[in-house]
Amino acid sequence: MKKIYIGFVMCLLMLGLVYCKEDANMKDTFAVIHSRKSVRSFTGAAVSKNDLDKIIKAGMAAPTAVNMQPWSFIVITDRKKLDTLAEGLPNAKMLFKAGAAIIICTEPDKAFNKSKDFAIIDASLAGENILLSIETLGLGGVWTAAYPYADRMKHVRSVLNIPQEVIPLNVIPVGVPTGEDKPKVKYNKEKIHWEQW
Repeated sequence: MKKIYIGFVMCLLMLGLVYCKEDANMKDTFAVIHSRKSVRSFTGAAVSKNDLDKIIKAGMAAPTAVNMQPWSFIVITDRKKLDTLAEGLPNAKMLFKAGAAIIICTEPDKAFNKSKDFAIIDASLAGENILLSIETLGLGGVWTAAYPYADRMKHVRSVLNIPQEVIPLNVIPVGVPTGEDKPKVKYNKEKIHWEQW
């Protein structure tokens, strides 16, 4: 009986070590949120399909109005397409060195009440999940707007064959960061109102 008990305790200890090791590799939620930064400097290294899939899965875990999920995601790893996107987007020149890009699209017809506002909000929530998951994986990313700029949306639609009724909300370059970009402390007590304005 004593041997069985000792064996059971050893199994629990080994299991605990495995879980501790996994936890040590994952960043704490608050650490991820506060270390997230807009990364514009990339090494040019590729981003794995496995990491991109994890990032998109995290995006799809975001809440949406009445769970309508009006979003779609276009993942780009093709160098020529990344460069072509960069050529027509004035604030996305970092695509030239990014390993990938994620374009978050949204469809007002698929949102709650067919509302453009809900579609944009829902897709934006997915975008924040994507940016946080990029940080969690030790990669870098930055939100570059396509919407509401007509010329930028036109360019993204043209390069990626996006239908007119679909809004390309943004282009998020994803890559291995050089380490130049640092997080900013944005906490400001003056922006907080307790109980009333």
